[in-house]
Amino acid sequence: MLLAVTAAGCGGSGAAAPPTTTIRQLRQFRIVFPEGFVRVQMAARVQAVAKIAQRESRRNVTLSRAAYLAATAKPRAIPGFGSKKLPLEGFLFPDTYDFDRKSTSAQLVQEQLQEFTSKWSTLDLSYARGKNLSPYDVLTIASMIEKEAVAPGDRAKVARVIYNRLHLGMTLGIDATIRYALHIPGTKSLTQSDLANPTPYNTRLHAGLPPTPIANPGLASIQAAAHPASGPWLYFVASPDKVHSFFTASAEAFNQYKATHGYG
Repeated sequence: MLLAVTAAGCGGSGAAAPPTTTIRQLRQFRIVFPEGFVRVQMAARVQAVAKIAQRESRRNVTLSRAAYLAATAKPRAIPGFGSKKLPLEGFLFPDTYDFDRKSTSAQLVQEQLQEFTSKWSTLDLSYARGKNLSPYDVLTIASMIEKEAVAPGDRAKVARVIYNRLHLGMTLGIDATIRYALHIPGTKSLTQSDLANPTPYNTRLHAGLPPTPIANPGLASIQAAAHPASGPWLYFVASPDKVHSFFTASAEAFNQYKATHGYG
């Protein structure tokens, strides 16, 4: 696209035409980070989109997987989360971002962090604070919601299960935390060895929240983490449709549901 910028001239009718400066804007490309992506998935998406941009523009593109991983490797102090430097997992806001062939990975990461801060600033954390949960706790809960809830209406219920179990000192038993630590995709079943792994992210073994967020959640999951639904639920499991979840406060009902539907 060409943008013509005309310099201001002076003089009367006989004056020469003012010079015209033509500025060529670089072609814009777009990258989409889905909600729930982890940092390494975002880096892979950067690499894939950069290759497309390079092929279409027939010019070298600055963005790369290695540069994105490097730009997100070091912990940083995040506004609203105190002075302690924190890993960037959880803060890399999933959204659509534009870039050109000269855009750097560091610039892209900065845009993600700025978008996160903008969205986070709209949040009311008073309820979570009343439950002695820090902003980082809420973000960590949001990341688990993002990985566990498929149906939008289930997000706030999953949040309530987490709040209720934390209140009672129960282990959370959320297998997505184990998958994150051991790099096991959702398409692969967890083995007994996986479930017994002593990683701090094993919420079957260790009470409380995992050490860090396990994904980069979207706004809906963040809002659910700050405003859980009201209910007595302590258990949930995926329904046969693989979209909705069954929620209950009864261990017996939970186990019966799993047995009825053939879950291990």
